[in-house]
Amino acid sequence: MDLRPLQNYIAGQWVDAEHSSLLPVENPSTGAIIGQVPLSTSAETHRAIEAAAGAFPGWSRTPVARRAQYLFALLELLRKSEEEIARSITEENGKSLTDARAEVKRLVENCEVACGMPVLQQGAKLIGASDGIDGEVLRLPIGVFGMIAPFNFPGMVPFWFLPYAIAAGNTYVLKPSEQTPLTMQRIARLIAQTNLPPGVFNLVHGDRTVGEALMDHPQVKGLSLVGSTRTCQAVAERCTRNRKRFQAMGGAKNHLVVMPDARVEEVVRNLLSSCFGCAGQRCMAASAIVAVGDATYDAVCQRLIEAARRVIVGNPLDPAVAEEPMLMGPVISAKALAFVHQMIDTGVREGAQLALDGRGVRVAGAEKGHFIGPTIFTGVKPGMAIHSTEIFGPVVVVLRAGSFDEAVSILNGHAYGNGASIYSQNGYWVRRFKLEVECGMIGVNVGIPAPVAHMPFGGMKASQFSQIKAQGRAVIDFFTEPKVITERYWTET
Repeated sequence: MDLRPLQNYIAGQWVDAEHSSLLPVENPSTGAIIGQVPLSTSAETHRAIEAAAGAFPGWSRTPVARRAQYLFALLELLRKSEEEIARSITEENGKSLTDARAEVKRLVENCEVACGMPVLQQGAKLIGASDGIDGEVLRLPIGVFGMIAPFNFPGMVPFWFLPYAIAAGNTYVLKPSEQTPLTMQRIARLIAQTNLPPGVFNLVHGDRTVGEALMDHPQVKGLSLVGSTRTCQAVAERCTRNRKRFQAMGGAKNHLVVMPDARVEEVVRNLLSSCFGCAGQRCMAASAIVAVGDATYDAVCQRLIEAARRVIVGNPLDPAVAEEPMLMGPVISAKALAFVHQMIDTGVREGAQLALDGRGVRVAGAEKGHFIGPTIFTGVKPGMAIHSTEIFGPVVVVLRAGSFDEAVSILNGHAYGNGASIYSQNGYWVRRFKLEVECGMIGVNVGIPAPVAHMPFGGMKASQFSQIKAQGRAVIDFFTEPKVITERYWTET
């Protein structure tokens, strides 16, 4: 294992970071140290920003079809490296190989969509806007953009933004999560192989110092972030003060509503992956189940608990279990595990029934891992801390609703509005759910209503601190400035 400090990638060169200290990168399944990430300084970040600013004039004038060619080259490299990238994600994040492979597929899908920038970036023209006057809208690149990436999807989430930004003619500075920096380091080496012009893409490792430098530097035009709601609010306020564009995508407490006509066996099979995949550490994880009617509630509780007991908890890179379809790895850190334990204790104190307790899991050969098994609370009431708080672990709360309207009231009364699904065969209830529930992403008979890369990804309420969402055609509005032209010409004399 190479434990030399990770390097930054600035102006087309790999460079040793100017840093305040080094942070160990841990495999959360085993506790083994698998790398060292430098906590880069503001000055180092400024060098990356200035490299990006210097590259912008030439890159923005490069024809869009030529810019897309670099993404096509990257796409081929990514496809050849899918398994290698997936294993990197599993090693530093702890999610199963099944989940990591799915993440890489979505990463690749976003690169594919961004390759269509010659179409995505097209403007509009109106001939005859007035007598002898035409109108035109141009979508032009703006400058340097930055991103602060989360730990839970170290490969996919940066690709909600990065390929679209550079294909649109901007330049970019990316800060990976200091907890999971190895995956983007690996992908950055693939980007370097495309011979992208120096300064168009830059990678700077670090902590909040790097993030604050991106927020404060006058040459950075906009910033994308996926993180906790509290962090997103602070970023939104700081970017507003500095007159920067921002996309700040925050926390979630995704609810799944089960109607009396739902096919409970199919629902429970669906719930296992939605609730416990990635150890519950994804912004689209189902963490609150609302069953409508007593019979539905009893059936869901009984069958979900039985099924959750069969979920395998283990080291995702252990060959004995690596290919299991429903394998749950650890949470990201000892700190995260302690918070999950704290919230379980809180739920018990609040009077909810701890129907399945995942604490005390021991994984042979991985005794230093941060493991906890599937945990289910029943008898949960709206407003309990375990219902209102994003726990970000494999803890699921089950609530009872007497009617469809009560279920919708529970969802709309919650602070978060990222995603929600309904399980029903009845088009009347489904239609009302789609129209009435205050969430940005709605699912029907699916546990994870995450849209494909062609469509926008983002929530509502405290889950989203910007009106422009991630990925697909929607994100082009973030990375371009519409310039409106009104023109006419007189006959030459």
